[in-house]
Amino acid sequence: MKRKPYQVVYEDNHLLIVNKDPGILVQGDRTGDVTLLDVLKDYVKEKYNKPGEVFLGLVHRLDRPVSGLVVFARTSKALERMTELFRKRQIQKTYWAVVRQKPPKTADKLVNWLVKDEQKNQVTVYDYEVPGSQKAELSYRLLGRINEHYLIEVSPITGRPHQIRSQLAHIGCPIRGDVKYGYDRAVADKKIYLHARRLYFIHPVKKAGTPDRAIICRAGVPNDPFWEEFLELDDEIYNDKNIDITYE
Repeated sequence: MKRKPYQVVYEDNHLLIVNKDPGILVQGDRTGDVTLLDVLKDYVKEKYNKPGEVFLGLVHRLDRPVSGLVVFARTSKALERMTELFRKRQIQKTYWAVVRQKPPKTADKLVNWLVKDEQKNQVTVYDYEVPGSQKAELSYRLLGRINEHYLIEVSPITGRPHQIRSQLAHIGCPIRGDVKYGYDRAVADKKIYLHARRLYFIHPVKKAGTPDRAIICRAGVPNDPFWEEFLELDDEIYNDKNIDITYE
């Protein structure tokens, strides 16, 4: 049986959250390749024996070469409310990035302005506001080093296209495999070593007082020996090679 390009992390009547493999599109583009959205609609249709068209709303995007958590809404109410949570920045997101160059500081906040070239699907980073730019903010901290590479934990404050990739490259730390933003060579399957690791949010539909209303999801890193090395840096943080979910 062919391996599915995702793992279900959380699922209820309103939400479906998965850990996607690098390389699969989240939403359709000009390539016409199969998307995660299409695959998950088939999953819901088969699992719940639903006739006709399945509703599944995409709450946010994740770049094709990036792995990790993606949130989908199974109802229009959940889609509207989750979109609002993202818009109001009421969802905490954490990413892991592997870079070759040590960042200039062990922890810092980056504030830049990004201009996207739609034709090239690439952004340019500025240290000041320019016409057509969007402000981009993130915080990062250095977690450790393995075999001449560094693991950085990134917490984006805004949600701009290619924000983490371009802002880390701007400080001299392009992500491993990300040739679009300055890494010197591609890696297998054109993936990059950026992983949407953790999400925290308040369930958009469940009422206050519900025991599992506050949700933390963590996604295991891809099945890749290079990623696995970083799981051994600190047993207290990196001993969960499989996906786990914690409810508060």
